[in-house]
Amino acid sequence: MRFIRVIFTAFFLMVFCSAVTFAEGMLRMGDQGAEVAEVQGRLASLGYDVVADGDFGPATADAIKDFQTLNGIQADGLIGPTTYMALLGKDMPDISRGSSYISRRIISTSMQYMGVPYVFGGTSPIYGFDCSGYVQYVFAQAGISLPRTADAQFEVGTPISTTDLLPGDAVFFTTYTYGASHVGIYIGDGNFIHASSSRGVTISSLSSSYYSTHYIGARRML
Repeated sequence: MRFIRVIFTAFFLMVFCSAVTFAEGMLRMGDQGAEVAEVQGRLASLGYDVVADGDFGPATADAIKDFQTLNGIQADGLIGPTTYMALLGKDMPDISRGSSYISRRIISTSMQYMGVPYVFGGTSPIYGFDCSGYVQYVFAQAGISLPRTADAQFEVGTPISTTDLLPGDAVFFTTYTYGASHVGIYIGDGNFIHASSSRGVTISSLSSSYYSTHYIGARRML
């Protein structure tokens, strides 16, 4: 029953992305909303195989890259002012991303790598992650740069008490050495996702006998 509850919580955090705001000056994969739907509608009218559902997924990114290539724009799959103007014939509106959206993006991104194996020193989903490499990678996908190691990550952001934890906060533990030597991402309901040395990227409970006794604090990086 607890496992089902954990999965439900993670799924809810992944899909609860309606009524969001966007990265300043940029739309990218994972964004949702009316602006995305308008872009998709224009792409569809040009013959691209996309649906105007307001969800910027891989098909939309591929269509944008193809459009950019045909129009002499850097084919990065991102919609900035130049691509927006070329596609819709008007200036891109001022849009900004709020911290609540970023936290949902972090959780959504973190769940994409469930089961990726643990590799000491690993920093990519292709070759595997260690704990801090995983957290650094996930936050980077949301545009947040973090140091490489757990102890260095523990020195940045804002300290957060356990009672104030919110999804997207980084949680730290002392394991094989003194200080912060393990890190994960809080996903709510007392659970966190992390690259475990024994199970790879997985979800664990802060209240488990092991992690509750090794927990040393949390940081809010947003």
